[in-house]
Amino acid sequence: MSLIELTDVRKTYRTGSLEVAALRGISITIDEGEYVAVMGPSGSGKSTLMHIIGCLDVPSDGSYRLAGEDVGAMPEAQLADVRNRRVGFVFQQFNLLASMTALRNVELPLTYRSVGKAKRRERAIEALERVGLGDRIGHRPGELSGGEQQRVAVARALVTEPDVLLADEPTGNLDSASTAEILSLLDELHDSDRTIVVITHEIDVARRSNRTVRLLDGLISNDTVTSGAAQ
Repeated sequence: MSLIELTDVRKTYRTGSLEVAALRGISITIDEGEYVAVMGPSGSGKSTLMHIIGCLDVPSDGSYRLAGEDVGAMPEAQLADVRNRRVGFVFQQFNLLASMTALRNVELPLTYRSVGKAKRRERAIEALERVGLGDRIGHRPGELSGGEQQRVAVARALVTEPDVLLADEPTGNLDSASTAEILSLLDELHDSDRTIVVITHEIDVARRSNRTVRLLDGLISNDTVTSGAAQ
């Protein structure tokens, strides 16, 4: 079943009289349980596509359906609700709060959804155990390695049980050992039928996916869309 459907999606940014076409007609379908990598050089439209898939922005033209909902023309409040319910984000910079423990960082999305304290703790611990950090719940980010911090970020993304895990350069700030850990974790999540979309410029990261979509100048490069691992 299709989870993500973009049809002729275009995005134009306007500053005064200047117009920049970031996406110039993107059509792509991602099914439930797929693991897809999006690659492309700087300026290719990767970040814009990520923002639209993650409901952080909306298309200028075209349509976007997420889990059957037409989100392309939603007002911000409704878009925020869909984003909070359906998308889990993992960023290159981790975006953890330094003053909070791993447990509290993972609990935060549930706090915004008014989940009770006991249930928040239970679900946050389960998420941290899922990423192999059940013994680190009381540690703050500064007491964790880069790989462990990114695992906390993955746990935070998973704690709401989103439809799709959207990872933006998730290994960009990690050494090779930590990169291997995070990629293995994404493999495990995919094996449990989690839908994953990774934005990356690293071929070794893209090779772990089932399908690689390459962007160039705001368009999908048709001769470089591959099924199976990236080549």
